Amino acid sequence: MSTDPRVVVTPFPRSAHADILTPEALAFLADLERHFGAERHRLMAVREERQLQLDKGWKPDFLPETADIRAGDWKCAPIPPDIQDRKVEITGPVDRKMIINALNSGARVFMADFEDSNTPTWPNQLDGQVNLFDAVRRTITFTDEKSGKWYELNENPAVLFVRPRGWHLTERHVFVDGVPMSGSLFDFGLFFFHNAKELIKRGTGPYFYLPKMESHMEARLWNEVFIYAQKQLGIPVGTIRATALIETVLAAFEMDEILYELRDHSAGLNCGRWDYIFSFIKKFRNDPKAVMPDRSTITMGTHFLKSYSLLLIKTCHRRGVHAMGGMAAQIPIKGDPVANGAAMKKIRADKKREATNGHDGTWVAHPGMVEIAMEELEAVFTGPNQISKQLPEVQVTAADLLKIPEGEITEAGLKQNLNVGVCYLEAWLRGIGCVPLHHLMEDAATAEISRTQVWQWRNHKARLSDGRLIDMKLIRSLVEEDMRLIETALGKQAFAESQFKQAAKLFLALVENAVLTDFLTVPAYVMVA
Repeated sequence: MSTDPRVVVTPFPRSAHADILTPEALAFLADLERHFGAERHRLMAVREERQLQLDKGWKPDFLPETADIRAGDWKCAPIPPDIQDRKVEITGPVDRKMIINALNSGARVFMADFEDSNTPTWPNQLDGQVNLFDAVRRTITFTDEKSGKWYELNENPAVLFVRPRGWHLTERHVFVDGVPMSGSLFDFGLFFFHNAKELIKRGTGPYFYLPKMESHMEARLWNEVFIYAQKQLGIPVGTIRATALIETVLAAFEMDEILYELRDHSAGLNCGRWDYIFSFIKKFRNDPKAVMPDRSTITMGTHFLKSYSLLLIKTCHRRGVHAMGGMAAQIPIKGDPVANGAAMKKIRADKKREATNGHDGTWVAHPGMVEIAMEELEAVFTGPNQISKQLPEVQVTAADLLKIPEGEITEAGLKQNLNVGVCYLEAWLRGIGCVPLHHLMEDAATAEISRTQVWQWRNHKARLSDGRLIDMKLIRSLVEEDMRLIETALGKQAFAESQFKQAAKLFLALVENAVLTDFLTVPAYVMVA
C-alpha cells in the first residue's frame, strides 16, 4: 500500500488487487491528483456558473473568441495504423467475461467502460483494472461456474480503448491530502501506469474515450494530463490517442476547439446520442419551450440531432480524424423471430444512415450486432474510413442545434421512462451498470433521459396526450403499479431481496426535487460499496 501517509485508501483492497494498487501506482495517481485536481475543481465550478446562466435564459452559441481556431487550416496528428479502420466498435463494462467476448466479437475496437455501463463500486473498479491488465497481455481467461465453459482470447482481438469516468465523478476510496481524488484520473492513471508500455511493445498504444466534457477547457485539461503522464513514464508525447464523446449540448458548439486542444492526441469525436439528449433536457431545464416529447420519438432524424451529427462529421473530416457514430442499443431477441427481425431492421437502417452521412464507424452494444453493422458500413464504403468526405455543403447554425423536436407525451412514454429508470437503478445499486430492458441494452445515459424527462414534464406541468396532468400523484401511482407487477413476476421473496424499493425511492426523490440533480449516479454512488 502507499508509503505516503497523505494518500489514504479505504477499505484496504483484497490481496487479488495487490499487483494493481501498488505503492508505485498509488504514488503516480497521487501525483496526477496533486497536479491537476485544483483545475478540475475550477472547471466543475465553471459548469455550475454556466448552468446558472442557462437557467436565466442564456442560449449557447459558437464562441467568438475562438473564431480563428474554427477558421484555421490546422490538422490533428496522423491516425496510428492500427486504428485507421474503426468501422464497428463494441462497448461494455469491464467484467472479465464481457471483455473476452467483446475483444473476440469481430469488432474493430472494444471500448472497455469504467463509466456509463459500470457501477463504480470499489471491487468493480479494481477487478476491471486487473481484467484489463490481463487482456493487454492476452493472458485473460474465464471459466463460467454454471456452465463450465472456458473463455480465452482469439488470435485477432479488437483494439482496446478505455473510457474513464467523467470529470464530475470522484473516487471516494482514495483520498489525496484529505480530498477524494478524481475518478477520471484514477481510472486513466491506473490503466496507463500499468499498461502503456506493454501496449506500445505490442504494436498498439494507450487509447481512450473521454466522456461528458462540456468545453474545450476540459479537453485542454485532459491534454495536459496526457503530456504529463507520458513524460513521467518516459513515453513519447503524442503516443496517447483519445476520442472525445460529444454528448453534451455545450460541447457541440466547441467541436473544433476540443479537437484543437487534443490535436496531438486526438482520435476524433463520437456522437454520444443518448447522453446528448439527456444533456439537452438538463441544460434547458428551466425553459418551458424546451419540453421534449416521448423519448422514443427523438430519433437521429430529428432536426437538432441530425444537425449535430452532420456538424461532427464535417468538423472531424476537416481536421483529418474519425467521426464516430452512435450506439445501437438493440440486442438479439430470442424466441421471437418477428420482433427480432424488426430490431435488426432498425439497426440496419440506423447504420446505413450513419455511413451514408459520412461517419467512419459506429457503436453496438452486443456481439450479435457486429456483423450486421459491419455489413451496412461496408456496403457504403470499403476503405478504412471516409475522412476524405468533407461535406462542404453542410452549414449548421446555433438555431439548428437548439431546435426543439415536436411530438406527444403519452402514457406509454411516461410508463417507459418510469420503468426503465427504476429498473436500471435497481441493477446499478446491485453493482450492474448495463442491463437489458425491453430488448434494449440500457446504461446510465438512457436512464438519465428517463429521469430528466419525468422531472421536466412534472416541473413544467406538462400533460399527457389524453389531457392528464403529469404530477407527483400520477407518477407515484404509476410507479407503485409497476412495482406491484414486478413483485408478482419475481415473487415476494426475490422482490424483498432486490433493490427495487431503494431504487424507486431514489428515482421518485430525484424527479420530485425542486432543482434537477445533475447526475443520478452521484447520489446513487453513496448507496453502493
